[in-house]
Amino acid sequence: MASAQPQTVSLHSHAMDNLRFIRETMERAGSFTAVPGWGGFAMGISALGATAIAARQTAQGWLWTWLAEGAFAIALGAWAMKRKADRAQVPLLSAPTRKFVLSFAPPLLVGALLTLVLYRAGLRDAIPGTWLLLYGTGVVTGGAFSVRVVPVMGLCFMFVGAVALFCPASWSTAFLAAGFGGLHLIFGMIIARRYGG
Repeated sequence: MASAQPQTVSLHSHAMDNLRFIRETMERAGSFTAVPGWGGFAMGISALGATAIAARQTAQGWLWTWLAEGAFAIALGAWAMKRKADRAQVPLLSAPTRKFVLSFAPPLLVGALLTLVLYRAGLRDAIPGTWLLLYGTGVVTGGAFSVRVVPVMGLCFMFVGAVALFCPASWSTAFLAAGFGGLHLIFGMIIARRYGG
């Protein structure tokens, strides 16, 4: 009788370890479905609005317009992500969401720091390409825990950003419109239609 007790505890402990492993494996394998397609679409529309405003600005006004647009787009994306998670009755801070944010945020922080450095160094022409490249990097790394179309979108941003770095500065606004406007519209629609809004 005494020898049966430790074996039962060991079996229970082993079963709990197996359940924990299965749960963690499912979380890693699960797609981050709270990526907001309609939110991305709305971000594209706001970027096209910023394009129209920035095109009429001085160099400093142009920069402030796009910085304001970036802050607005981040807030809009977070709000849309929360709405989508609420509709799906999924906690916003689930494991896939945390992984997405922790992978997405560092490239954005680097972009903010490089914006200041490039601006102070007088290398303003490199800012749009840098923004697109780093935003794309964030989407690719965050998209590793998402549906397949998300990292593809990030690669498209990176491509547009790489091209922008080697084109005339007068094309900067057009590249930002194509990336933050056009790519968000296209991929936002795809994600909304295929992955539940």
